[in-house]
Amino acid sequence: MKKETQAIHATNLVDETAGAIATPIFLSTTFLRDEDGSYPKGHMYSRNSNPNRDALENGLAILEGGAKAFAFASGLAAVSAVFQCLKSGDHVLMPSVGYYASMKLADEIMGPWGLQMSQVNMEDLDAIRAAIQPNTKLIWVETPANPLLGISDIQAISTLAHSLGIFVGVDNTIATPILQNPISLGADIVMHATTKYIGGHSDVLGGAIIVRDDEWSARLKRVQILMGATQNPLDCYLLARGLKTLPLRMREHSASALALAQRLEKHSAIEQVHYPGLTSHPQHALAKHQMPHGFSGMISIQVKGDEANARRVASELKLFQQATSLGGVESLVEHRRSIEGPDSKTPGNLLRLSIGLEHVDDLWEDLNSSLMPKKL
Repeated sequence: MKKETQAIHATNLVDETAGAIATPIFLSTTFLRDEDGSYPKGHMYSRNSNPNRDALENGLAILEGGAKAFAFASGLAAVSAVFQCLKSGDHVLMPSVGYYASMKLADEIMGPWGLQMSQVNMEDLDAIRAAIQPNTKLIWVETPANPLLGISDIQAISTLAHSLGIFVGVDNTIATPILQNPISLGADIVMHATTKYIGGHSDVLGGAIIVRDDEWSARLKRVQILMGATQNPLDCYLLARGLKTLPLRMREHSASALALAQRLEKHSAIEQVHYPGLTSHPQHALAKHQMPHGFSGMISIQVKGDEANARRVASELKLFQQATSLGGVESLVEHRRSIEGPDSKTPGNLLRLSIGLEHVDDLWEDLNSSLMPKKL
């Protein structure tokens, strides 16, 4: 089946009580046992499993082409679960440019437990090869990478890693399973901050891990149960509902973002536009290969002038609201460097735009009005 059909039907649950078409929400924390102590419906306790979580995980696994999916309470909880499957003394290779909190997690939280981490330019295969250590167990890729939207070659990295017995994990949050499927390109693990596009309405927090085969499944299941950062049934229901419209939303997000990026690239107030759908993007051909159905709804722009001017532009936008996060129906703008802190590598004049589902012409009018210098 095509993605649009999978997205509608992969999370369905059969309602045996009323025959409801909409999936019921199972808020129960515990489930009935039989006389012999078994669990006739397959559920014991909601931390272990829940019908709504099962439905969400099934849908995510199908859309990503993986063997099994695991839902967590946040994106960082999902990343943490992967790290917790490693051992003290293991080494993880992470991107030099990417979601800063993932790097902080590996360094500040997992580091004292014995996990070793170093960063490298994931767009440079030779640099990756040179950075691999004898104890490297996992290469963590983020593509498109936050916030500069650089593209890493998943297939080439996976080939290199597997030749050395190393696993590859990919943060696929920005692309979503609709636009990019890392497992089909050789990755072993796929991560999503489901808070973003999969939820799609800025009202639910979540994360997920999808694995290629059973090698990681048993370990992740134990971490999910014993660490307890599982997702509650209501949030699982909302995310499963979000999956149903994800293909349509990603089509619109991508189309509007490409149109705006092309216009912004020609704007006199713009220094540079970062968007993999532009032919001027240095890895456009690779992005087109890995993301054949669209380039998602994230654009980063570098405004001419200094950081103060970039902040002025953000503050004068009307439809774009200043807020952290991405992937919702509403358009957001964020001065990324001020979020990441003093050790941020993000340029001070960079603004990250999450393109929502408003009409593209209205968004352009808002951007153009803010970018143009005001006459005194």
